[in-house]
Amino acid sequence: QVHVVESGGGLVQPGGSLRLSCSAEGRNLEPYAIAWFRQAPGKEREEVSCIAGTIPNTYYKDTVEGRFIISRDNAKNAVFLQMNDLKFEDTATYYCVIDRAGGCDYDLLRSFGFWGQGTQVTVST
Repeated sequence: QVHVVESGGGLVQPGGSLRLSCSAEGRNLEPYAIAWFRQAPGKEREEVSCIAGTIPNTYYKDTVEGRFIISRDNAKNAVFLQMNDLKFEDTATYYCVIDRAGGCDYDLLRSFGFWGQGTQVTVST
């Protein structure tokens, strides 16, 4: 079992920014794909972004591309999601998911990944 820890959520006004962080206790993250999912009240959980392991290719949901940036810092053993120009529709609980392999396969991440508890992001005036 892998203990995934997320941080960085909060309340922000539209157009503002937040940076989410994800780490895993006792596990080197570098070889593994890591993704962010989100779930808004009354909606299904959806994938937001993923960064592959070893060769860190990145992938984004179309509605966040150009606003969100996923990155990893192997020295800190962490992955970050920089969220800029936040919109009301970005309000959700954000989950970090660590894959058991290096590729960004969202179906595998959903079914077999190691999930964090989630961090709340609220975009509001």
